[in-house]
Amino acid sequence: MDDPIFIYLALVPLLGMLAQLIAWWIRVPSILLLLGFGVMLGFWMNPDTMLQQISGSETLGPKIVFPLVSLAVAVILFEGGLSLRFHELKDAVGGAIVRLCTIGVVVSWGLTSLLACLLLGIDWKLAVLLGAVLVVTGPTVVAPLLRYIRPNPKIGSVVKWEGIIIDPIGAILAVLVFEQFFHHGHGHEVATSVWTPVITILKTSAIGIGFGCTAALILTELVKRYWLPDYLHGLAFLASALGVFGLSNWLMHESGLVTVTVMGIYLANQKQISIEHVVEFKENLGVFLISCLFIVLGSRLDLTVLGEVGWRGIVFVVLMILIVRPLSVFAAMWKSGLNREEQIFLAFLAPRGIVAAAVVSVFALRILGEAEPGSKLFEDASVLVPATFMLIVGTVSVYGLGAAPLARRLGLAESNPQGILFGGATAWIRDVAAILQSSGYRAVLVDTNYQNVSAAKMKGLTAHCKSILSDYVHEEIDLAGIGRFLAITKNDAVNAMAAADFSHLFGSQNVYRLLPADADKGNRSKVGEVAKGRELFQEEWGEDRFQEAYQNGFRPKLTKISEAFTFHDFETKYGDQVLVLFVVDSNGLLHINTADYDLEPTPGQSVIAMVKLDAATAVDAS
Repeated sequence: MDDPIFIYLALVPLLGMLAQLIAWWIRVPSILLLLGFGVMLGFWMNPDTMLQQISGSETLGPKIVFPLVSLAVAVILFEGGLSLRFHELKDAVGGAIVRLCTIGVVVSWGLTSLLACLLLGIDWKLAVLLGAVLVVTGPTVVAPLLRYIRPNPKIGSVVKWEGIIIDPIGAILAVLVFEQFFHHGHGHEVATSVWTPVITILKTSAIGIGFGCTAALILTELVKRYWLPDYLHGLAFLASALGVFGLSNWLMHESGLVTVTVMGIYLANQKQISIEHVVEFKENLGVFLISCLFIVLGSRLDLTVLGEVGWRGIVFVVLMILIVRPLSVFAAMWKSGLNREEQIFLAFLAPRGIVAAAVVSVFALRILGEAEPGSKLFEDASVLVPATFMLIVGTVSVYGLGAAPLARRLGLAESNPQGILFGGATAWIRDVAAILQSSGYRAVLVDTNYQNVSAAKMKGLTAHCKSILSDYVHEEIDLAGIGRFLAITKNDAVNAMAAADFSHLFGSQNVYRLLPADADKGNRSKVGEVAKGRELFQEEWGEDRFQEAYQNGFRPKLTKISEAFTFHDFETKYGDQVLVLFVVDSNGLLHINTADYDLEPTPGQSVIAMVKLDAATAVDAS
């Protein structure tokens, strides 16, 4: 088939997947590769050019692309709303978000408008419109960066909430400015009432909150009453979000962004039904849409158009990064509960993405369509899109490359967290955790047995008396510095469910589980393959074996392996019943022994292994 549109549509998701995969391999933000792959695709196949050649119309491309982009953004915002839990708004987080979305927005809007007017030389009304659009950051760029940076939960919550909440705010501000200065003007401003902005905000809020809460309530009732089959849950939630988004926008321009955000937040915080399976579906769809959107965005970039703003555009981007964002954050965070490091991190993280591109493009098209060709308004409006796209490219590049090193330098993130969350706190687990903690690795223990938790705390360990399956672990426990999960309770079914649960948080490659007690009893007694994590240690070492070994005098021991004292010497000293648990390499990375890949320490590494100590006596291993 020699249809360029067909080939383009087939290439977009393929390139998106390749960019995500390569970014994961080489540990760089996926946004950079997505945008780069999109630009390279645009050299060969520009969607606007192809549609223009087919139809003969220069506006067909935007008319097709922007509605699709809007629907995709609606899904991404809805998925983002599903991740916003009110329990995150504790301590200083809630206040910081309110400040950023009020004081921060006002300062950013004012400074951006001033820069656009003075530096880009555009009419002040257009500068105010551009400033309103560019207050947004958005989940399309923030979510992938957070996934890459992995900052601590406190600052991560602030960035996530700001990125999702500020998108509708920026869109509404842009609508207000457009309605005030350009609506039905045919190149001339129209007199509007001073109450118009207030009425617009009230109508947008009423539609967004009303439709969002109503749609979420209806879905909740349908699921709670079992009027919706399980296999339709994901589709029903997706279709409902798109439906109320379209209906809201039909009633009030850009109110759909508020609607889907409110709908997601409502569903995330209600307690009547479980939406975990819907969240998982939406997360996968969100990654797919973000990948495709940035490929499409990159392929639509005309690098020659960026030259229209020239050096002024470059200076504009630099000042937006170095002046506007820091001043807006520091003004908003004055006497807030965030410390200096957290404020600095926020001050240098404000990437722009799909929402800014879509909104400014829509308004620019409407103004250009109404303005006289060759007029001052027409020429100034032509600058809006290239200036915005230049800011997108600049902020994505700068923040994509610099945010992670900055977060690590400020002590707010780790590039490869080595800490371990233990599901279980029996005696041998407490001893292992104590060795890890003394070696500089964070260890957190969760157990339902109060005596085990008390004993762990007596050893100076961080322990919680909760079920590893409870929401408390995800919502209340500080998992900063934790990169792996070990499911090693006495209950195989709990281990299996916990492994499946934490695979979404840590990734399946970082979730481990003790071999089930029924592993040698045939498939009929085994827990399903989907539910299990990576099998720990050796096949014959299950929970019962560890309990028995501990009572017989086995203990975890940290030993340095060298040329003078090899691992063979270590095995000779302690017998052939040595079980390697962990290996610490020369770079300080912690490797976990698994049943399918047995680690053998080499000189320069350290080994944590279960060995039988002569001086040890049998004790209660409860």
